[in-house]
Amino acid sequence: MAITPPQRSGARILVDQLVVQGVGHVFCVPGESFLAVLDALYDSSIALTVCRQEGGAAMMAEAQGKLTGRPGIGFVTRGPGATNAAAGLHIAQQDSTPLILFVGQVARGARGREAFQELDYRAVFGTMAKWVVEIDDPSRIPELVSRAFQTAMSGRPGPVVIALPEDMLTEKASVADAQPCSTLQVYPGEADLRTLQELLAQAHQPLMVLGGSRWSARAVADLRAFAERFALPVACSFRRQMLFDHDHACYSGDIGIGINPQLAERLRQTDLLLLIGGRFSEVPSQGYELIGIPTPAQTLVHVHADAGELGKLYRPELAIQSTPESFAAALSRFPAPTACPWNNWTRAARQDYLTWSDLTPIHLPGALQMGQVMQTLTATLPADAILCNGAGNFATWVHRFWRFRQYGTQLAPTSGSMGYGVPAAIGAKRLYPDRTIVVFAGDGDFMMHGQELATAVQYGLPIIVILLDNGMYGTIRMHQEREYPGRVHGTALRNPDFAALAKAYGAHGERVETTAEFAPAFRRALDSGHPAVLHCLLDPEAITPTTTLSSLRAASLHQLPLNSHSACSDY
Repeated sequence: MAITPPQRSGARILVDQLVVQGVGHVFCVPGESFLAVLDALYDSSIALTVCRQEGGAAMMAEAQGKLTGRPGIGFVTRGPGATNAAAGLHIAQQDSTPLILFVGQVARGARGREAFQELDYRAVFGTMAKWVVEIDDPSRIPELVSRAFQTAMSGRPGPVVIALPEDMLTEKASVADAQPCSTLQVYPGEADLRTLQELLAQAHQPLMVLGGSRWSARAVADLRAFAERFALPVACSFRRQMLFDHDHACYSGDIGIGINPQLAERLRQTDLLLLIGGRFSEVPSQGYELIGIPTPAQTLVHVHADAGELGKLYRPELAIQSTPESFAAALSRFPAPTACPWNNWTRAARQDYLTWSDLTPIHLPGALQMGQVMQTLTATLPADAILCNGAGNFATWVHRFWRFRQYGTQLAPTSGSMGYGVPAAIGAKRLYPDRTIVVFAGDGDFMMHGQELATAVQYGLPIIVILLDNGMYGTIRMHQEREYPGRVHGTALRNPDFAALAKAYGAHGERVETTAEFAPAFRRALDSGHPAVLHCLLDPEAITPTTTLSSLRAASLHQLPLNSHSACSDY
């Protein structure tokens, strides 16, 4: 005899589904439209992080989705709350991150009248999310939430938006809970694997490029072992450097903004390109120039979990629908080759990377030398430290010079969204309270979501922000000097004393003006046990690690070609 489930409010049913799906954290900015959910969370096992802006809440949830492969969860209120969260949704879309954003909605009887803060969420987010749904009937909550989890995690992961009419959340229904969702693995076929072995046997200059999502520590380890056995050069796509150990002899660099010109040329010359997990979109493809569309000059093997991405832009010689995890496991069965004719090719690729990432010759105007700052961090931080950043020229110091060693140590938006670093660090620290979390931020970048420092203080999350201040929107100024030299307009910033601001929030704050001051200041930040901001003053001339504003302007004014270490080669 079937047992009739007890009557529960829509909000209680919803929170119970989150518990069933293993949700441990929720990020929100509270709103009257989902007060019933806040009340239901009060008695649940789910930890709630209250944020200061909905964009920050969505980014925190997205960061957890990146790190776990399970959907990060955010709750925001209707109208302006939802539109504030759009930046986080866009990151999840372009970064292929599982995310579920629950959005408050007006009462069902008021819809269609442009009620207070009303939006048509299917219209607003339809092109930015994998699925948008509005739940009208509380009895359908288990069904639709279960589908949301499956949708967010399957194929190419991405964001799902669920709108919650406020009166639906208080209406009661009798309905059973759904079952937990699991990620669906897609396995490569044996025929495809045999073809791949044949292509490898014919290659003389292969190159493997790792990107996308749906990776795991096991997949990274299996892929490393395969690369090692076959002595294959490995590159990582834009902001996916954590997918391969940078100290390994096979690592050849990252393919993104400011690519090493030698690596770009190597990619053009490769006779077998193994693209695993990623889409090879605009940034890694250098504006869709490195691989021909639709027919690549290289022999292309494209491995992706979503069939819709295979052949979408590039027509591969071999398309393999598979998750990175199951594909990497299959590679472990490949017998080691009797000979690797590309050994010299791999060694040269490695040497190119070591030369490109060498900090020794880097010296720029100013009393604070970032090359030595990076050396201090290398000597100080543990291998499992998580580095977070948003967007700006400052990110070059991480992408080009930091040696990522382990999976799950990088949080950075391939969408190029500013302000991501601080919220991402908070999301990571909530997940891994014992790990060291460091944020790289620019002055313009920090001000986008720097108010979330208050969230870090409220929850006692000792993240460390290295705030590089050059008094401008540096990336835009760089392009401005290249395209309109000497006509500076709209890129200068007058900034607060960020160390004093951090102290006002209740965080640890220090001002760093010289190289000698950085190491002891960083140690004090680590030892403080509090969220910390190191306000690092950079000479505005030091626009990138290898060029200055003056040289950039002079080259543009005199129409001189920029050398290989110019702004064209830097982010």
